[in-house]
Amino acid sequence: MRATIRIDGSADEPDWQDAQKATDFFLVLPVDTGKAKQPSEVMLTYDDKAFYMAIVFYDTVPGKRISESFRRDFTFGINDNFLSFFDTFLDQTNGFSFGVSASGAVWDGMMHSGSTMNLDWDVKWESKTRHYPDRWVTEMRIPFKSVRYPRQSRQWLVNFSRLDLKTNEKSSWAPVPRQFPTASLAYTGVLNFEEPLPRPRPAISVIPYIFGNYHEDMEAGTGPQYRGDAGFDAKLGLSSSLNLDLTYNPDFAQVEVDRQQMNIDRFELFFPEKRQFFLENSDLFSGFGYNTVTPFFSRRIGLDAPVLAGARLSGKIGRNTRIGVMNMTTEKTGEHLSRNYTVASLQKKVFARSNIGFIFINKEYLQQPDTTRLFNRVAGIDFNLAGRSNFWTGKFFYHRSFQPGNPGKQHSQGATVAYNSKHWSLRMSQTSVGENYLAETGYVRRRGYNFWGPDLAFLFVPNHSVVSHGPFANIENYYDPGYALLDHIWKFGYKMEFSNTVILQAGAIDQYIRLQEDFDPTHVSTAFLPGGSDYRFLYGFTEVTSDSRRLLKGNLKAGAGNFYNGNMNYLDGTLTYRYSPYANLSLNVAWNDIRLPAPFRREHFWLIAPKLDLTFTDKIFLSTFLQYNEQIDNLNLNMRFQWRYQPVSDLFLVYTDNYLPGSWSHRNRALVLKLTYWLN
Repeated sequence: MRATIRIDGSADEPDWQDAQKATDFFLVLPVDTGKAKQPSEVMLTYDDKAFYMAIVFYDTVPGKRISESFRRDFTFGINDNFLSFFDTFLDQTNGFSFGVSASGAVWDGMMHSGSTMNLDWDVKWESKTRHYPDRWVTEMRIPFKSVRYPRQSRQWLVNFSRLDLKTNEKSSWAPVPRQFPTASLAYTGVLNFEEPLPRPRPAISVIPYIFGNYHEDMEAGTGPQYRGDAGFDAKLGLSSSLNLDLTYNPDFAQVEVDRQQMNIDRFELFFPEKRQFFLENSDLFSGFGYNTVTPFFSRRIGLDAPVLAGARLSGKIGRNTRIGVMNMTTEKTGEHLSRNYTVASLQKKVFARSNIGFIFINKEYLQQPDTTRLFNRVAGIDFNLAGRSNFWTGKFFYHRSFQPGNPGKQHSQGATVAYNSKHWSLRMSQTSVGENYLAETGYVRRRGYNFWGPDLAFLFVPNHSVVSHGPFANIENYYDPGYALLDHIWKFGYKMEFSNTVILQAGAIDQYIRLQEDFDPTHVSTAFLPGGSDYRFLYGFTEVTSDSRRLLKGNLKAGAGNFYNGNMNYLDGTLTYRYSPYANLSLNVAWNDIRLPAPFRREHFWLIAPKLDLTFTDKIFLSTFLQYNEQIDNLNLNMRFQWRYQPVSDLFLVYTDNYLPGSWSHRNRALVLKLTYWLN
């Protein structure tokens, strides 16, 4: 293409008239037979710097086009949207995704594991959406330097997806079975370029930042403290598929605050990583093991002491091999020694879509006294199974930790095989974790146990107002190293999904627990249940999700029954009102009513969290989040203003305040102003 296409949402340039069109999309939902009723067209062309897409979505059924907001990386299931998926290395495992919602909000993500999307990957590209009575049109320009592909590339695998909520149609250009997401790279078409694509240029970008900070801790008795600082992130494209990321004096104050949780369990709560530096190619580091026993969990770095600097090398070397190397150093504080973290991983594609991976993690304590030698290391191997058509998947891994003394029983091992078809979903899992397995840079929910359990579900697909329904069972059995029963959780239920997106499910849970140590289920009492005691209890649950297309929508979970040697009722609900596309007002309410016999008192816990999310334009955002957590006796206010004044360049203003709810006295507060700019 020689002519310049203007990205204005009109798609009226001659280049589009001559371009080949991807049409006749296949239905994925509510059924995966036949063609979509809503016509769709996708056109693609390119020049020596970028590739261009024009998307035309026709409306044969009248109705409002649904969109949530202007916010980047929108929620897929509650927006009319277009998504594209590009497998540039033809491995059906890794790729890139670009898309838009009906409001013009953009979506970009890096794909791994065949269909998993990392939406924290942001790059520079352009799009514009326009609405007409019978259709909506989007034009997109994506620079070649924003994606990775082999030299002399002339062919990519690709798929296009449309979600139209007023008809509840999900469709795709290349057909995808209904049990899989349209992002599944096992199901793609072929995109051929007439000439080899331009040689990928090394992409170099620097993102400097400056910030000012005010902080005051009333509980600690410290007065107001003021601090200003600067730092930078840098991205260097060492090759067409290998990136070096650098960070100096990083600051994460603009990261969205964690959603608080109530804890009535015996184990550490899990909070997801939200910091940008740790998220690109994160599967190379955090994708080992299971979510409940992973050797690397990036939130272990930099939350209790500031990060001084870090570097990460990640990407592909050759067509079938990926590598990841990360090194981070944290400051020495009054409570913690300076620590250095090194993570190295290698992933090799085998068979059609499977891979084998190796990982090594080293946590080294710096500036130690001469009489000590503190360190923690983990090495491991994972095999990730992915069948050619994605019906069979699985994971097999073995990890071992190394620490002073090497006391033995330092292993973590697991195996999972799963089968998914239109009607059946079957999964069998097994885990063994040694008593002395220590992954200080990981997340290990519990140690010293063996686990096995099947999950199974059957779906009837009647193709009526009920889209699907069927029973399910999840079985979990935990044993001590001598194979004496520790716990079991047996969950049985029935689930129904309707064509209007309403979801209903209900069931019962049979739970057995043998306590290994004294435990207070309320986490606020001075009483406890003695270690060595055991309990078996039964409770019921139900969950209702309303029509997600409505301006007012909600979700409610409820349960009641036995709890240890007493009883418990619980509610957990979210109500959201959407003033599309400018505002979302949500209210999350959770309530636990725990009644245990003396010496315990009856305990009521409330977690109330209203949130107002304003998107004035696709560049200006304001969110206000209030969280009252009765269990930890805290009231948190977080306000976050963001102005994206240039592509991937932002001004942030963040205010955080914590109160004691009873007296409304301040515990601590902070105000942060941060400015970033993307130099490319």
